[in-house]
Amino acid sequence: MKLTIRVDIGAGPVDVETNLYITVLWERKYKRKASDLAQGVGVEDLAFMAYEALKAAKITVPLALDDFIKKVITLEVVEASSANPTPEAPTDEG
Repeated sequence: MKLTIRVDIGAGPVDVETNLYITVLWERKYKRKASDLAQGVGVEDLAFMAYEALKAAKITVPLALDDFIKKVITLEVVEASSANPTPEAPTDEG
């Protein structure tokens, strides 16, 4: 699953994208599978992914996740897509 997350920690909103690496980091930290995200994303999950995506984008964030969370003003998913979308089924036209 790939998410575009809009986060503002005081310097204005920034959109960042998750990737496979960030999803794996999330799985390791929370001992859950990416398929669990289909059931809903918790705020802490979103904050963790935004934190790691910001770091990957070389945007300065606090050293500790909790310190980052304390600074978050807004946090929202602006787009979600499957990492491997299923191709559209062929249609019978004729």
